[in-house]
Amino acid sequence: MRLDDRILALLFAALGATMIALTANFPEFPGQRYGPALFPRILGGLMIGASAILLLRASRVGGVRGVRFDPFMSDPARMTSFLLVPGAVVFYLLAAEPLGFIPTAFAMTLVMMLWFRVPVLRALVVAVAATALVNWFFGTLMRVPLPRGLFMQIVAGG
Repeated sequence: MRLDDRILALLFAALGATMIALTANFPEFPGQRYGPALFPRILGGLMIGASAILLLRASRVGGVRGVRFDPFMSDPARMTSFLLVPGAVVFYLLAAEPLGFIPTAFAMTLVMMLWFRVPVLRALVVAVAATALVNWFFGTLMRVPLPRGLFMQIVAGG
């Protein structure tokens, strides 16, 4: 499926603006210049900026008008690959609280890598390393409270 770049630019600009607006009530950390709103605001601003560039470029170049369905949409394997990423996001939203960040992130990474035909041993190593790195970066370094879930209850012994 191909959308007109102008439609995509407007959708992503609206998403960026929504991200910035949703951070209005985020608390500030005492004694620090930045808080939990910093990264979503930077990302939202970058999305708006990139959308503006895309909008200007699409206005000059032209291209697809409206929506056009590409032939790959009829291939089930390609369609599954296309839907796997948003499906992983939905899985994370549903599973992270009850299971915990570590098993949810590990499962997402492993399943996606195996689907895209990464060798099993490499997929396992990368899934473990990526999960550990992201957990360390956000949970320890950035002090973002990641979902603990059932996994941490079992590991912590209660």
